[in-house]
Amino acid sequence: MHELTRQVRFSINPFLDANEMGHNSYASKPCGEGLAIYFALWVELQSKLEEATGFVVNVVDIDKAVRELAVPLFHEIVSENYLQQKHVSMAGLHDILRRVWATLDGNVGRAKLTGLVLELNPFKKLGISGIDDMFSYSEKFEFAATHKLWNDDYDEAGNFEMFGKCASANGHGHNYIVEVTIEKNTAPVEFSMGRFGKIVNEELIEKLDHKNLNLDVDVFKELNPTMENIAVFAWDSLDGKFGGGRLVSVTVWESEKTFCTYRGSGD
Repeated sequence: MHELTRQVRFSINPFLDANEMGHNSYASKPCGEGLAIYFALWVELQSKLEEATGFVVNVVDIDKAVRELAVPLFHEIVSENYLQQKHVSMAGLHDILRRVWATLDGNVGRAKLTGLVLELNPFKKLGISGIDDMFSYSEKFEFAATHKLWNDDYDEAGNFEMFGKCASANGHGHNYIVEVTIEKNTAPVEFSMGRFGKIVNEELIEKLDHKNLNLDVDVFKELNPTMENIAVFAWDSLDGKFGGGRLVSVTVWESEKTFCTYRGSGD
């Protein structure tokens, strides 16, 4: 069984005709003339390969289904809410994704629809994995910190062989990115992005930002502040802090080329 994920980009201007498509699907199609709202929808599919093509499904068919079935629905909802000056809450966004799911399900070849993820902006994502009351929410944060990696069981040469530049006596810095993902049920309590960000900032970012991790963060006085250990620290700092939301994963980037994801000690 194979899994295929395809991103479809589109932009909507609620004051213009929904049929204004444009010609650049890399940027977005519909292109959203003027000041428009940009969306990126990730469609996750699962299927055995088609023998004739070797595809799960032709990505052209995914694009076609999203633009013919899902985009008009987005346009209708966005236009209605903007023109009537209605706030679209997280529960409302979840409802939109459920409606999109119902529209796409069974209409993307023979592949099974297994997930939809909507990028609200480049740093925030909302996802569903079925037509139920559960959703996942991910948000990225940043902090700057210095660290030095060292093991007292080795001499200086051994440490430099093991850790390279990270063993420098004065340490070095990173602009870290942290992505926190939770899963939540929409029914009991309305979700607030602002409250989510406040929790992550107070419980994690303020403890790490502009710090010497080896000296300023107690746990790293005895533990090497590697990207992997920072991910565990982030998990331990945030687990159980989101009320009705369950922490799913924490991902830490120390550069655009290197990241680590931690999902708790039980996984």
